[in-house]
Amino acid sequence: MTGIALKNPSALPARLEVERAQRLLLVDAPPALADLLLQSRSKESETRLFQARALSTAKETFDAILLWREDRIGSRSILEGVVRRLEPGGVLWIVTALRKVMGPRTPAVHRLELSDLTKRLERHGLSNDREVRITSWHVAYRFVATSR
Repeated sequence: MTGIALKNPSALPARLEVERAQRLLLVDAPPALADLLLQSRSKESETRLFQARALSTAKETFDAILLWREDRIGSRSILEGVVRRLEPGGVLWIVTALRKVMGPRTPAVHRLELSDLTKRLERHGLSNDREVRITSWHVAYRFVATSR
């Protein structure tokens, strides 16, 4: 993915609340977003960048994870891998392409949707409680541990 036009980049790190995390994992994040989030974080915090295909090499856990995932195809194993690396009580952000827009490279019929994510993550005790617009074509959904 080449350059993306982030929506309101100066406020984006605060809206995603990633500066609070001690250990942040970015999976398949486009360079513009990864650079923005890296610059917004304190020097004491740790930020790791991974491609989804290399996620199995990450052995540690993280208190915040951001996964950029447009395509439904292959998403099940990637979501399972990401959840295994999320600390209890951690925050998981998943950025997907909106279904009814024309810009993303993934055809609308193959796009990962909130209903797919909700169904897959509820079995891990995670529920969606918030969303943040990332670009004109992408939205991030936040999943946190379900209150019992």
